[in-house]
This record gives sequence, structure tokens and C-alpha cells, in this order.
Amino acid sequence: MMTLSIMQYILFGVVVLATHFLEGITGFGCTALALPFCILIVGIKLAVPSLVLLAWLLALMIVLADYKNIVWKEYLRILSFVGLGLPIGIMIYSYLPENLLKKLLGGFMILVALRGLYLSLGGISKIKLNKVVLSIILFLGGIVHGAFGTGGPFIVIYAANALPNKSNFRATLCMLWVTLNGVIITKNLAYGVLSKDIWILFLVSLPFLLGGMLLGNKAHNKVDDKIFIKLVYSVLLLSGIFMFF
Repeated sequence: MMTLSIMQYILFGVVVLATHFLEGITGFGCTALALPFCILIVGIKLAVPSLVLLAWLLALMIVLADYKNIVWKEYLRILSFVGLGLPIGIMIYSYLPENLLKKLLGGFMILVALRGLYLSLGGISKIKLNKVVLSIILFLGGIVHGAFGTGGPFIVIYAANALPNKSNFRATLCMLWVTLNGVIITKNLAYGVLSKDIWILFLVSLPFLLGGMLLGNKAHNKVDDKIFIKLVYSVLLLSGIFMFF
């Protein structure tokens, strides 16, 4: 059993507030953005399960509030391919050492962030992403989500093409996170991963989560999409770099 200091709880909560504010706007990104900082604060074995619980709760609240905007056809397509990779990621998380996991996650975050920034700044992708390539990307997103609870950056590559309306995009992705994180939480419960420390960290973080969600939900209809997506990818890039320290 690990005893965390009050400062660790506060710092973890501040990260949760900021990153769940971002997800409240876009429908993705809270775990990917929070992980590097939360790992530095409490370690990967506490950070990942706690953030999965928080991300599941946030996604559920958004789904309940915005259910009518879910595009079920795309949800089922994404789920079918991501679901194939999810068990592989869960196994990877169980067996690979923490240091290697952090570097693998950091590498993929940097690649996705650089691609997103390039395209958001007016770059033209030389590689045409056909249905086969997009399906492979979804499968890889499932692996990453199973390992870290944060396959969003890969899945967003597909969703950005399939769901151009931001409200459809947010609601459909949040329905996906409810499903995927539900599977991971069930696995964690079955294997006794959710220790007392994790539940305490989750409960202490709830006010920060609610604050971030309320602020993000208010900003969802006001924020300029083009400016915000650049900000998200910039923060994702910095987060990926932090994973190597």
C-alpha cells in the first residue's frame, strides 16, 4: 500500500481538472494528456487505473447529456476494429516493464501530435488513408487503449474523417470510451488491480473532474475548432516528450 501526500493529491487533481476540461470540449484527450504528468506524480501503476476510472465517468456524463448526437454506425465500426486490439494491449500492460511502457507511449504520442499539427497548419498528407489503412489504425488504437487507456489519438485519426460535425464527434467517441473503459475496469476489478490507494485517488479527484467537465461543456459550443485542435496537438506533443524523462 502506497501513502500519497496531500501535495500529490492536489497536483493530480489539478492535472485532472485541466485535461478533463479539454475532453469536455473535444471528446478525447484527457488520459493521453494527463498520463505523463500523473505518472510523474504517482507512478504508472496508480495513474493508469485511476485515469481510466475518471475518463469512464466523464465520458458517461457526456453521453447521457448528448446521447442524440451519437452516430451508431460509426460507433459500431470503430468498436469492431478497436475491440480486436484491446485484449492485446491489456496483456502488454500486464507484462512489459514500466520504463519501456512509458517510452512506447511517448513515442506514439509524439508521432500522432506531429502529424496532427502538420495537417492542422495546412499541411497535405502525402499518404492517402484508405479504408484498409484506417482499419489498421483503429486496431492499433485498440492495442494502445488496452495498454494505457488512451488510444484516442489513433482513433481520432479515423474519427476526424468519419465525423466532421464536432458534436457527433464528441458524443460518438465518448460512447466508445464508456464501452472500452468499462471493459478495462471490469478486468481490473476481476484481477484485484483496483487497490484502496486507487479508489482514494479516484474519489479525491472527483471534484476536479466535475469542475473540468462543467467548464469544458460550456466551452464546447464557443471554442474555435481550428485554434483548439492546434492547442490539443501541441499539448499532446509536449506530453509525449515528458514521457522520456
